[in-house]
Amino acid sequence: LAYTKGPGMGAPLVSTAVVMRTLAQIWNVPIVPVNHCVGHIEMGRLVTGAHNPIVLYVSGGNTQIIAYSEKRYRIFGETIDIAVGNCIDRFARVLGLSNDPFPGYNIEQLAKEGGDKYIEMPYNVKGMDVSFSGISSFAEETALKMLKEGTATKADLCFSFQETIFAMLVEITERAMAHCNTNDVLVVGGVGCNKRLQEMIKIMADERGGHIYAMDERYCVDNGAMIAWPGLLAFEQGDTIPVSESSCTQRYRTDDPVINWRDD
Repeated sequence: LAYTKGPGMGAPLVSTAVVMRTLAQIWNVPIVPVNHCVGHIEMGRLVTGAHNPIVLYVSGGNTQIIAYSEKRYRIFGETIDIAVGNCIDRFARVLGLSNDPFPGYNIEQLAKEGGDKYIEMPYNVKGMDVSFSGISSFAEETALKMLKEGTATKADLCFSFQETIFAMLVEITERAMAHCNTNDVLVVGGVGCNKRLQEMIKIMADERGGHIYAMDERYCVDNGAMIAWPGLLAFEQGDTIPVSESSCTQRYRTDDPVINWRDD
């Protein structure tokens, strides 16, 4: 039985671990702990056929630039405050956009109606890391003021917002590609569904003679298969644990688990 050891929200992690321990003892089967972030990466590699790309992992709880080296997924850069998906959700909330089907999708659709007016927003890249708190504060203050004054539309703001945050991600992704001497990029995580982000990454990768590997919402967003697949890979290497060690944690870094199933 493969289960999510972390990272994530405490209550779901604990409840899942309880069910997993119960079933493991009833059925007398091995237990395999899986890192949620590694699950996204391995699902992306399986679905797209990517071999050893730079990974842009963008979701509601994580924003990381990752590369594989010596049995671990190494983090080359990440957010120093809030995740890009969290920032997107906050921006949508400030603009009063619906959560149906989800905030990021609604921003993406509104952004397609903009483009005539680009509004400069905080652009914070610090070496290989990014910061989204500044643009989030901008939304809560300046963006609302512009809407009330009629100096910008929601479409203008959504367009400018997307262009800014995605440009930040493209910049640090390309820097990691140059450092690792690779031209391929795998985009994973819920925010990776965004077509504009995929387009911007593709433009950058094409200029480098590389390729973008991306997926749709079936595999980008959290799903059970992305835990089952690396669980199977780890099981085949004998990486199982007893019930007494089947803990869960909200802080389980992408570079914590050893990736025994990769030999490259």
